[in-house]
Amino acid sequence: MVTLSRNEPEYVRYEIKIQPAPDVIPFPSRFKVRVKKHRLAGLLLKELVHYRGQKEVVTSRPCVYGVFSGPVGGFAPREDKCVGCLRCTTQYPEMVEIFRNPDRENLGDSHFTREYVDSVHYESQSGRVPVRGAGYRGKFGGEGWDGMWTDMSEIVRPTRDGIHGREFISTAVDIGEKPLLLQFNSEGIMVGETPHCLTIPIPMLFDAPPPSARTRALTEILVRSATETETLCILPLPEILEFSIRNRHVVPLISLSDRDKLSELGFAPSMIEMEKWDENLYGIIRDQFPEAIVAVRLPYSPGFEDRLLMLVDHGVGVFHLVGSYHGRGQNGEFVRDLISAGHRALVAVGKRDRTTLIGSGGIIAAEHVPKAIICGLDAVALDTPVLVALQARMIGECVDWNNNQFDIREVPVDWGVQRLKNLLASWRDQLLEILGAMGLREVRRSRGETGRAMFQEDLEIEAFGEIEGYGD
Repeated sequence: MVTLSRNEPEYVRYEIKIQPAPDVIPFPSRFKVRVKKHRLAGLLLKELVHYRGQKEVVTSRPCVYGVFSGPVGGFAPREDKCVGCLRCTTQYPEMVEIFRNPDRENLGDSHFTREYVDSVHYESQSGRVPVRGAGYRGKFGGEGWDGMWTDMSEIVRPTRDGIHGREFISTAVDIGEKPLLLQFNSEGIMVGETPHCLTIPIPMLFDAPPPSARTRALTEILVRSATETETLCILPLPEILEFSIRNRHVVPLISLSDRDKLSELGFAPSMIEMEKWDENLYGIIRDQFPEAIVAVRLPYSPGFEDRLLMLVDHGVGVFHLVGSYHGRGQNGEFVRDLISAGHRALVAVGKRDRTTLIGSGGIIAAEHVPKAIICGLDAVALDTPVLVALQARMIGECVDWNNNQFDIREVPVDWGVQRLKNLLASWRDQLLEILGAMGLREVRRSRGETGRAMFQEDLEIEAFGEIEGYGD
């Protein structure tokens, strides 16, 4: 068994160090505050006369959040502090108007909506779990991941001791090829097929950024973030060579045109990913890097389950299942159902425990990570949430790797690394909450455990299936 981190002389509990990482690019405020300045000036003059020049009374502000607490008060409202309580409009309706900021409303796209952008922004800025005092006010069902709920109905569970309590919950996962059983000879020496895998402490890694978003700074941010959190980041081979990257936390993404450049890599990667299957290229990689784990990138196209089983027969043990950024396969199916189909196909032939499934596409919130694992993944590769955490803006609909456009600006590398560390820390804490609520002590146990989830379509059939006209 290979791990990426050094062997410590004593047990060290895994932790991602968080610290505030304020925005370096102004983030649109939730609300716009419009004040009729001539009426405000008239009110101030009237109050000066009425209160006989008592400055502390005249300059008191009708906002406990400090929207009008600037040097010139309401003449230059601090919109970033407005929470939309509407006290000012109730007290002075003829003077103040509050409305939603259109710049904030237009963040994201039809899949990565403004609400998800807000959550990722808060998580990467603070490293904490978003908590809304008013409670969740959205829908409790819908399409995609919204139609799946984790089963946390039990009040008392053996691991309900908090995400940082006395009982440790493991989020480590293994990536690689594993035999169904281990064999030993009479002297206790392992014989036959042995495990060939590595362990990362969180079931999250960084996927290769799309061509429209690649910059040198982003590459350095991804590499350093993966290193400091002890996970992996996938980068195209030409980019690795261009920037002279030599880091075992980097997974080279190899295309057919890159086969002659493999010898220029300059280090022995722990894992290599093929952009598409090619038997000849697979043999070359195996010969040049016998210790590396070789993964194959497999899009969700019609019949991908058959190709998955065919590649398993060829000896491939790690697959990266890829959907669009909107979480769809080539036929429009949502990745939730496609993940389950791939997982069940391997289970049916008794080869699921020999393989590792990594998935990307459509996973844009912390809750989607455990849901994807419950459907059958071992780990997820993050794509668009990484760019949103670094304050990149989507231009139009960002659908897939080649059909997208991001407005990504140069940002300080240290700041970017901390933002991604904060994001991973927040998502890991939320994963721990779900595992604890389900009574699981390690994330590996949740893989494919659909019995610990509820699906909206199943519950609706159970509740309404016998009613005449349902489903018409």
